[in-house]
Amino acid sequence: MSTAYCFDYDGTLTTTELLPSIAAELGLSGEIALLTKLTMDGLIPFEDSMRLRVALLSQVETSKVEDIVQEIPVDERIASFIGSNPDNCFVISGNLDIWLRKALAPLNCEYFLSTAYRSNGKITLTSVLNKAAAVTVLRKQGFERIIAIGDGANDVPMFERADISIAYGGVHSPAAAAIAASDFVVHDGGTLCSLLRTL
Repeated sequence: MSTAYCFDYDGTLTTTELLPSIAAELGLSGEIALLTKLTMDGLIPFEDSMRLRVALLSQVETSKVEDIVQEIPVDERIASFIGSNPDNCFVISGNLDIWLRKALAPLNCEYFLSTAYRSNGKITLTSVLNKAAAVTVLRKQGFERIIAIGDGANDVPMFERADISIAYGGVHSPAAAAIAASDFVVHDGGTLCSLLRTL
């Protein structure tokens, strides 16, 4: 049976949250922290949250955000699992392609991201990723089983379309909505990889 492993990026693959790290560099910590919490808890729809984040960060050069993101470490155990299964692992993140492409390159796997472009100093969103739609694409590619891993309320649509869902709390406790929609709850990268190998 062909299995696709679908990983959220921010707070799942990374060992810290992206936006607070970016915000700390830019003096926007309070605004981003509040927005992140409201989004993680499902109190603001992800698409609205993404538009607000882009508005807050649009003043910053994309290359600077890329550099900050590249410096944020990933969990090496999870990265190693992906490296051992590059054709079956996918990153499914609502964050922007113009921020994440360079950081994702070392993982050598396919990814689904929100898309945007920068013109005349302004970031314009072209699409906000629907994580459930990404799972549908993978099924059409022939994957018979989908295992989804994530930590936030925005991962619930992906969980609902997956065959097995894992709420992952490597950086913080998973959102209550993610836990409610999951089959397993895991808080450590090593444990997560061991579970994935046995499923």
